[in-house]
Amino acid sequence: MSMLTEYYFQPDAPDPVLSEAEVLRCVRSFVPSAKAVTAVDESGGEARTYTVDEAYILKVQRPQQLRVSTSLAREVFFLNQLAATAPDLSVPRVLGYACETNLLEYNIQTRMPGVALANATLTPERRQQVIFRVGQLLRRLHGIAQKPFHDSAHFPADRTAADFGARLADYFEVLARRLKTDRRAWPVDIAFETVRERALAALPDSNEFVALHSNPGPPHCFVDPDTGRFNGLIDFGDAYISHPVLDLWRWRWRSEMSAALAGYIADAPVSAGFMQAWKAVSVVAAVMLVAFFPARESEAVADLKRALVDL
Repeated sequence: MSMLTEYYFQPDAPDPVLSEAEVLRCVRSFVPSAKAVTAVDESGGEARTYTVDEAYILKVQRPQQLRVSTSLAREVFFLNQLAATAPDLSVPRVLGYACETNLLEYNIQTRMPGVALANATLTPERRQQVIFRVGQLLRRLHGIAQKPFHDSAHFPADRTAADFGARLADYFEVLARRLKTDRRAWPVDIAFETVRERALAALPDSNEFVALHSNPGPPHCFVDPDTGRFNGLIDFGDAYISHPVLDLWRWRWRSEMSAALAGYIADAPVSAGFMQAWKAVSVVAAVMLVAFFPARESEAVADLKRALVDL
């Protein structure tokens, strides 16, 4: 099975919104003082979240969305590792976890203050500052002891350079299908297949594989909506093990990727192999922009051409 293929284990399972009484029953098992449900997030993802007392989050696995690539238990493992080895990082703290039945699995964590960057109105300068800070946090996150993650059964993993290359080759296949489905001609004067082969050939023989957040982008980066201050990073349920550059490419426009990289290397340099992987992944990211953002095609093409020059 392709690592990008999703399989839902129980797609026909019921997906009820829990009553307030049921939410409080779950939360009070770990936080006896819990008083009231103050919000329900119906974002439509793999989990549904309930805010309790504006201080706690009950995250419930939506039963019909249960899949390999998302795991509440994995999130609990990751956050507990961070709490033990990097307690100053701005991430939620786990207060409890239970899997009562195949229809009721949940974890309870502290609520991150602020709003998602995706829902904040910031100046371009403030936004760049936030992305820089995210890059700094990711460097710390990637720097914690990795053996527990590699030894854990919770994490899908790339173990070799060949695995990493196969992952990127899968991405190119997805992007080629997207262009075909949309009936769009490839808008670059260098053939798609040539771009693909150049990017894959440039990958280093790397073993720099770490536990990744997987999507530390605008939906999961929380900021103060008034000051623009970066508050922290949430949602570790899609974590997996691969090359650290794949946590930076979620900021896919070139200027934002550059801000994330600047934060990542602000406190310590990275290896030559890391930078070579960065250049190859920058090409993949630019192809993704071409495929998924036709309204910004000229900008995406310009990003791709610059990435190819750097390669």
